[in-house]
Amino acid sequence: MPESPEVQVLVEFLDERVIGRSIAAVDVAEFRIVKTRARPPASLIGSRIERIARFGKHVGVETTDGWLMIGFGRNGWIRWQAVGDSAPDQPAPEVARITLDDDAVIQLVDTGDFLGVTVSVVDSPSDVATIAALGPDPLSPDFTRDDLERALGRRRKQIKALLQEQRSLAGIGNAYSDEILHRARLPLAVHAAELDEASRDRLLGAVVDVMRTAVEARRGQPPERLKEAKVESMLVHGRAGEPCPVCGTTIVDQVFSGASAQSCPHCQVESTGD
Repeated sequence: MPESPEVQVLVEFLDERVIGRSIAAVDVAEFRIVKTRARPPASLIGSRIERIARFGKHVGVETTDGWLMIGFGRNGWIRWQAVGDSAPDQPAPEVARITLDDDAVIQLVDTGDFLGVTVSVVDSPSDVATIAALGPDPLSPDFTRDDLERALGRRRKQIKALLQEQRSLAGIGNAYSDEILHRARLPLAVHAAELDEASRDRLLGAVVDVMRTAVEARRGQPPERLKEAKVESMLVHGRAGEPCPVCGTTIVDQVFSGASAQSCPHCQVESTGD
């Protein structure tokens, strides 16, 4: 699943290439992705792109005729094809494409068994309910300890699930929540209410450092490389059976809400206080 570091780098990549361009054509191959039937993506043909922005894991394209909001779901992504680029070696199921006035193409793909990509045309990003409900974003320079404390509170909710709750903290998914909890030396199943001051300090540092370091590490890479780069960078997520890079203990697999998660049973058993 795309998470905010990769989406941020994607936005920066597109920003350098599409600002000021006009939308020449929009072709939707899978009409189930369109969530604003009264304002289909084709209504933006002829409009000029003025801004590209990230909202959590979503991309917003501001045009002279409104915002095109794109959600990737679990397996969606964007492929960029500039004029003269050869076709990708590995074709992916295309759900829509946007052709610009210079014949460059923004291709929306979804490789999952269940369609997850969504597109909406709205006057404001907050017109999309999932965007309006987003919590504070750890990639924002304005993110503070108070933002984390409001998300945590004294809730009787497992911290792994809470980190992925978009209305509490925007942009963190399954992979980076594993990395954050490993960095913070916290078990995946500990409840927010059980975290003492030292644990909360470690968690704040891990949230900010893991997410922002990931952006810096991916910056400048093309969209088609970002997923692979993310997988390669993981220290514990997706590495069950391998040695922990910190202590050498074998990383174990766990299941949370039907998804696979990984942790180190040695690094992540420290008491969190009363």
